[in-house]
Amino acid sequence: MIMVKSGHPMIMMHIGFDDTDSPRMGCTTYISALLVEKLCKLGVSFIDYPNLIRLNPNVPWKTRGNGALCLRIQCNEDLIEEIMGMVVDTVEKNSDLDYDGTDPGVVFLFHNRIPNELKTFAKQAIQGIVRKEEAVKLVKTFKAEAVGFKKGRGIIGGLAAIGEALEGDHTYEVIAYRTPQNLGTPRRIQASSVVEMDEKTSPFTFNNFDPEKKRILITPRGPDPILYGIRGEKAEAVRQAHETVRSQEAIERWVIFRTNHGTDAHLRKVVSIQEIQPFNPVIVQGVVNKKPHIIPRRHVIFSIKDGSGQVDCAAYEPTGTLRKAAEKLIVDDQIEIYGGVRPASPKRPVTINLEKMLVLKLAPKTVFHNPKCPQCNRRMESMGKRKGFRCKKCGFRSRNVEKIKVEDKRSLEEQLYITSPRSQRHLAKPFLRYGKEKVSPPKRMIKNWHFP
Repeated sequence: MIMVKSGHPMIMMHIGFDDTDSPRMGCTTYISALLVEKLCKLGVSFIDYPNLIRLNPNVPWKTRGNGALCLRIQCNEDLIEEIMGMVVDTVEKNSDLDYDGTDPGVVFLFHNRIPNELKTFAKQAIQGIVRKEEAVKLVKTFKAEAVGFKKGRGIIGGLAAIGEALEGDHTYEVIAYRTPQNLGTPRRIQASSVVEMDEKTSPFTFNNFDPEKKRILITPRGPDPILYGIRGEKAEAVRQAHETVRSQEAIERWVIFRTNHGTDAHLRKVVSIQEIQPFNPVIVQGVVNKKPHIIPRRHVIFSIKDGSGQVDCAAYEPTGTLRKAAEKLIVDDQIEIYGGVRPASPKRPVTINLEKMLVLKLAPKTVFHNPKCPQCNRRMESMGKRKGFRCKKCGFRSRNVEKIKVEDKRSLEEQLYITSPRSQRHLAKPFLRYGKEKVSPPKRMIKNWHFP
């Protein structure tokens, strides 16, 4: 735990925190950006970019973006108390403590290596549901320090952010923040510069622009202090993208984060439909057993089954291309579903909200056409049930001809369908990322990864 550098004892410190914002204000990443500046002034060394860890997006008590933060630093041992006090004070001052449901928590861990038990806890927090009692027990086990405000639920996310060290696949996001006087006003970004940036940095950045709706995706719409966020494969790529975008309002600060965005880290494959649990993100295979139907607001609902049971699936209107693909399914199509499980209610059964759909095998689609007239080759028309067919052109009639069975060409392909960029969740892996998955953390950090 303790190292010696230039005669001074040095210590590794992991600082995790979560649940600071509310729908009306605040942002946990902004607190991280403030702390980066303050820690740099104290002379600490960052051993990684700030880690932005998105947790299970389906839990009912999630924060707005359900993102927890971890700062990993190396510092003089005699700075520990000052750093801890500064972090707690910054979290307290910048959290919406007056809002019911905002329950910040901060965790400090002093370990060179992340214990396996914390890695397991983090994975459970990303893919399922964990209890605060589990987090508190682990804090005590590994002699960490935890501070909670109000109910202190943020201790869960703080510990999970520490436990998820992003040792495998990961991406980067540069986030630029607004000045206080601009909060609550429409964000002012030159749209043409975003298109230019997207063309210049693709495929090393992603989800900047929705070509279907011609909509810029890097700017949020809420009251938070984020001006824009750009996601990509490398720290160099997102910094280049940040330098290309032209803002028409002042930028107070910016930071590059390393994150699990766009990795599908939340999805867990289950063997059967019977294993599906409410609020969990899952991958499950099945056969379509109920024809898709459209409900009000153009949402598509269908059902799949396997040997253990069946479950409804929903492709909502904003999912765009995914909804259009779901609408073309027919009974007996074999598919793999990716999405979050919504619990049953008095009005609807357990439902998987679709994020992706892999069509494994298409069922044959049979259609029946009226027979052609044996005399003039014109398509005949039915005279009624069991009354045969007649030809309007030449008058030929017969009860001995039957409809012709034809296998219709499907307009659906055996491939992966993903929701349109505008409705992709933080964790959903977009098409551009397939084949770019990473297997280890970066060996070095770039210079100038934050301002100030």
